[in-house]
Amino acid sequence: MVWDCLIIGGGATGLGAAVEAASRGLKTLLIEKTDFAKGTSSRATKLAHGGVRYLEQGDIQMVRHALKERGLMLRNAPHLVHPLRFIIPAYQFHEKPFYGIGLTIYDLLSGKLSFGRSKVLSRSETVEQLPTVETNGLRGGVLYYDGQFDDARLATTLAQTLSDLGGFIANYAEAAGLLKEGGKVSGVIVRDVENDRSYEVRARAVVNATGVFVDQVREFDQPGGAKMVAVSQGAHLVLPKEFNPGTSALMVPKTSDGRVLFGIPWHNKVIIGTTDHEVPKPVEEPEIEDQDISFILTEAARYLAKDPTESDVLSCYVGLRPLVKHGEATATAKLSRDHTVVVSPSGLVTITGGKWTTYRRMGEDCINHAISVGGLSANPSRTETLHLHGYKAEPVEGPEHLAVYGTDRAKIEELIRADKTLSEQFHPRLPYSRGEVVFSVREEMARTVEDVLSRRTRSLLLDSAAAVEAAPTVAKLIADELHKDSAWQEKQIKAFTEVAKFYQLRGRK
Repeated sequence: MVWDCLIIGGGATGLGAAVEAASRGLKTLLIEKTDFAKGTSSRATKLAHGGVRYLEQGDIQMVRHALKERGLMLRNAPHLVHPLRFIIPAYQFHEKPFYGIGLTIYDLLSGKLSFGRSKVLSRSETVEQLPTVETNGLRGGVLYYDGQFDDARLATTLAQTLSDLGGFIANYAEAAGLLKEGGKVSGVIVRDVENDRSYEVRARAVVNATGVFVDQVREFDQPGGAKMVAVSQGAHLVLPKEFNPGTSALMVPKTSDGRVLFGIPWHNKVIIGTTDHEVPKPVEEPEIEDQDISFILTEAARYLAKDPTESDVLSCYVGLRPLVKHGEATATAKLSRDHTVVVSPSGLVTITGGKWTTYRRMGEDCINHAISVGGLSANPSRTETLHLHGYKAEPVEGPEHLAVYGTDRAKIEELIRADKTLSEQFHPRLPYSRGEVVFSVREEMARTVEDVLSRRTRSLLLDSAAAVEAAPTVAKLIADELHKDSAWQEKQIKAFTEVAKFYQLRGRK
């Protein structure tokens, strides 16, 4: 069999491209060497946003595109995306009018897809929205709306959407090399990671959507070629809800070194971040650096009445961002300042850059190039109005976190009705049930303890210590589903415990 489109990479970019391809009638296969959204795409700031800070830089077009995509995310996946109020506290007399004017422009750019109108707040209104904000010198604030979502859950939903559209998808399937005929890429050597077997898979168009690792795949195509990506690292700390008990997010547009800082309520916790600095090369498990910890805690203390300390941190996580280098000698179609598509002389289509909010637009641009390269016949794009898997779940009583499953929530509840033991939480400090573990294996391609505790549920990010304590229970549940023995369980527990160290401040070195 020859696929129309074979996509390497199961993060936001690859999944968006795969859904685009399958929705246009192309025979589509996506492969991912680990698990979907294992890297950057599960370690974002959880925001569907237009990029307020780009307004100051004058990049109106990029903001407009991102705001449109933000609105489409809400329309097509309302079970995963929701509007969120952001408050910019003002401590200088000029800040309220300055930010107020900028955010009025932001509102206008969102047009019919607006999430709500911004407004200038008094001092008391600011404290009402942010009960734990630092009040010393506070003059008021500015309120605006952006979006929030669960990144790894959206990735899982896109994988399910791909399957619904007739596409095929495989995690733990690594691209070990490229096939070529007459100097043109004709497929991929795919290695089954679990069984260590390799297969030759043919395709008319091959897409490299591997994020910070795109240069590794490009090396298969053009050994010794110029690097396309520089890698930036962003870190976040997860704190108890007491540091922001309200439902609005804190946004600091300019910290002491000019960066942006967020304090975002998420799954009954608070995410504080992010940092942004270049690192030498991409790694599978980036580690938070002392300078990141110090920066986030110091800046957070300037804007929160109660100063957070390392002992308050429940988890930390680090994501790597691909930043596109310019001046490439290859034929490049730069479709926005947000992402870049490169088509090599052999026909390998590489897409990198961008952000979660624009994943759909990136996918459309990428597949337009793949269609051209492969000489494919395809239907017009329809992803602007394509409802994602689980769309429009009917509201039912039960734990709020189940909302991310959309209509699949009913399947989990049916599992629990059939086996009452599955209704039990697998850890008292985490909201998730044993039934969700079973569902993730049966319906969401979870294969490991890490898959379940990091991405199908968000346990590892919410409370890393609790996740480690839950690992034996989760390993047993998975083993029963996959018919694995006790040795497999022990290996899984050990592997997860090692990974969890990257998410813990204490004892990480």
